[in-house]
Amino acid sequence: MSASTAATTSTAVSRPGRPPRLRLTRRGRIVLIGLPLVLLAAVLLSLTGLLNSPAKAADSAGGLSVTPTVSVTVQPGESLWAIAGKVDPNRDPRDVIADIVQLNDLQAGKVMPGQQLFVPNK
Repeated sequence: MSASTAATTSTAVSRPGRPPRLRLTRRGRIVLIGLPLVLLAAVLLSLTGLLNSPAKAADSAGGLSVTPTVSVTVQPGESLWAIAGKVDPNRDPRDVIADIVQLNDLQAGKVMPGQQLFVPNK
């Protein structure tokens, strides 16, 4: 091997002025491209849910309506199911129970004897 061939080979390999080229594996490309795409999709979905939320407050006080209620005292051994059946036997008791839980801000739907509840009036 001549001296000029050795010099050319050593300069081609070491290139002191340029950093080595970045080589990504398949997994590296997936992470580099996929992770930002997943994050972008999550942000877009959350913004879509925020902008299309079905719950909206009334624009004015005239659009609000008051739910007519009556006060009921829970008797010993009485459950929300029994109260819902007495209050409005024509409606599905699950819907009446949901109204009672919402009106009274009940946690886990538990009631105690002697407790005063607001129940929707027919």
